[in-house]
Amino acid sequence: MLPFFTNESISVIYILRYPLKKTSNLIMKKLLLTTILVLFTLTATYAQSQSEVIDRIVQEANENSHLEELGHYLMDVVGPRLVGTPQMQHAHDWAVETFQSWGIQAENQQFGEWRGWERGITHVDMISPRVVTLEAMQLAWSPTTPEGGVEAGIVIIPDVSSEAEFQAWLPNVEGNFVMISMHQPTGRPDHNWEKFATEESLASMRERRVAETRAWNQRISNAGHNQRSLISALEEAGAVGILMSNWSQEFGINKVFGAATQSIPQIDILLEDYGMLFRMVESGHEPVIRARVESVDHGVVPTFNTIATIPGTELPDEYVMLSAHFDSWDAGTGATDNGTGSILMMEVARILQEVYPNPKRTIKIGLWGSEEQGLNGSRAFVEDNPEVVEGLQVLFNQDNGTGRVVNISGQGFLHAYDYIGRWLSAVPQNVRRHIDTTFPGMPSGGGTDHASFVAAGAPAFNLSALNWDYRTVTWHTNRDTFDKIVFDDVRNNAILTAILVYMASEDPERTSREQRVMPINPNTGQQMNWPPMRTPNRRGGLD
Repeated sequence: MLPFFTNESISVIYILRYPLKKTSNLIMKKLLLTTILVLFTLTATYAQSQSEVIDRIVQEANENSHLEELGHYLMDVVGPRLVGTPQMQHAHDWAVETFQSWGIQAENQQFGEWRGWERGITHVDMISPRVVTLEAMQLAWSPTTPEGGVEAGIVIIPDVSSEAEFQAWLPNVEGNFVMISMHQPTGRPDHNWEKFATEESLASMRERRVAETRAWNQRISNAGHNQRSLISALEEAGAVGILMSNWSQEFGINKVFGAATQSIPQIDILLEDYGMLFRMVESGHEPVIRARVESVDHGVVPTFNTIATIPGTELPDEYVMLSAHFDSWDAGTGATDNGTGSILMMEVARILQEVYPNPKRTIKIGLWGSEEQGLNGSRAFVEDNPEVVEGLQVLFNQDNGTGRVVNISGQGFLHAYDYIGRWLSAVPQNVRRHIDTTFPGMPSGGGTDHASFVAAGAPAFNLSALNWDYRTVTWHTNRDTFDKIVFDDVRNNAILTAILVYMASEDPERTSREQRVMPINPNTGQQMNWPPMRTPNRRGGLD
């Protein structure tokens, strides 16, 4: 089917399907035939022009890719981008300079303030009963050790039967490090067991892990605490540091989040070393460790979104947006969460500025701050820019790893199948062949930044990627680094996204915002509601 017939052209075609009245003369017939020829010529010309733009997008993405260069600078030079850190500010400033070097307008827009903090050295050694340097890292926003570090023994949360018994034990923590995570019964991931173990051994391991996890949780509950209140009680009782291990269920990989302590360091130790210390304490061999934890408190600092703009020429008050969160946790360098999404959107903007510099609608790029703490940057943008939300043709977000896009959900918009399907049809088959679509889908209530716009009723979609073991290997872990990026897949996504943006910008129709009828919740028997808009945290980590 030829694209984008106008109502007028359809009317002319309709007329010519039927015999003209006898009063119609030859001139009228010729005029109508000429009109038809002109319309088909214009349509063919448009289709040819569209094809040429798409071909140039593909060529630019494949032959002049900047992805590796962008990825190297963002992950290796800037590094992790924890909100409130100098590295996050470095990333914002670099992005603005990079966009401007491509001829794209860009600025950092402040949306709030955050606790300023900068990671320093974490160095932990066991010094008795033998000497070994441990694989350890302070949690984000952790307090420091005294100058020169601290040397102390280790105790484990006891297995008590009551809160009173725990309170009687509590003085034992004074002057010691305290271990608050369970000892894992195996350091081998499930896929390794499934590959080599007997069925009986695999079943036994799983049963043991479930039982020991339940017992450890009961141990903390019997003490009268949850994880957070337990840490406060240990700190008040005189512990010199908190030791934990948040295993990702893969070899040598831990997830590292934020500290809950106020004045003593909180340190994550990889499973292998943590288990060794735990077994030594339990067997009475009394390990002693020396820890040096350094960081810098920068007080209150501003926090930003980076916003870039390619102005529209015909419909400047209608918008097509590219979206990715720029911040990360900082155990690794935030490569797949969400460095790849960020460099993807920067690369798409560069390609479009080169190939399609005068778009019909305004193209905006949002690199959001503080997504990891609750979609704060994008939620603030939605609050602060109602005119953009009102004029939004579509938003494309990417946030779940380095893989090629494999799914697009309609997010509960009833007619999303129409326009997304139309735009996807222009994407080369070798690029779109991996993609499944789900229409109308369900609206996202959170998880990543398109949800901020969906809550406001604006058509926003996540380009969901093949996972490449994202959840266990790179999501919020110490292994989320440049070497995990699959650039072939990211280039695929650059082509896909650039074409979708081009098609959305050129589409003669506005996208429909009509919402599906929400289904009944099977658990409550009540009809589900569209996700509500949520207020961003504009003053984080300061309470």
